[in-house]
Amino acid sequence: MIAAQGLAPLDRDAGFARVQLAAMMAYLRQILATKRADEEQFHAIFLDAGRGYLDDCRMGAGHAAHMPIRLRELFAKALSLGARGIIVAHNHPSGDCHPSERDIAATRRLAEVGRALDIELLDHLIVTPEKVYSMRAGGKL
Repeated sequence: MIAAQGLAPLDRDAGFARVQLAAMMAYLRQILATKRADEEQFHAIFLDAGRGYLDDCRMGAGHAAHMPIRLRELFAKALSLGARGIIVAHNHPSGDCHPSERDIAATRRLAEVGRALDIELLDHLIVTPEKVYSMRAGGKL
């Protein structure tokens, strides 16, 4: 879990935020690394209203052609924790971190459902061993 990696609640100080972001990226690379070349994994990080860490967990697995995201389970977990924000991430075993049309559509659907529940989708990250793509930074969220 991120707490074990030393990630504290987000701070407004830019230097501290960069350290936290680097720790989160390292953590996600570690847990999303897979030995199977065809397996994608989906992970969620749950945050409180102050963007402090609440919990994180694997929310699914599949392959490039089909990795189901169970919205009911994801948002039930968020609601049970009292989360106000979520960061989701999944890996691309191919090493190409660019989002597919399915990735973009899933991100938009996650954001839409989250808005209805007053839970902000802060980002959807695509993780490879070398790079991380942010849907927010890429203008897809």
